[in-house]
Amino acid sequence: MNLLIFHFVPISLFFVGLLGILFNRKNILLILMSLELVLLSINFNLFTSSCFLDDSFGQLFAVFVLTVAAAESSIGLAILVIYYRKYGNIVIRLAHSGLRG
Repeated sequence: MNLLIFHFVPISLFFVGLLGILFNRKNILLILMSLELVLLSINFNLFTSSCFLDDSFGQLFAVFVLTVAAAESSIGLAILVIYYRKYGNIVIRLAHSGLRG
């Protein structure tokens, strides 16, 4: 089969996630979900390319990217829970005033 057919879905998922990051600046949960969608599309692209080229390094790298994405999302959600417990909301505009560093 043609590889272009299998690359259309990850490219469209990548742009949907990128648009979610660029156009949504108020809700941090939607930004995190859009970031996960971008990482998932990159993994899907790596997996389809490695299957088409009959190479296992792309699949191995996709597994490593999935573990990093899982760690990133768990740390991000833990930070959000702590911030919500401290301030009572997760509005991004108010987050700049309470954070120092």
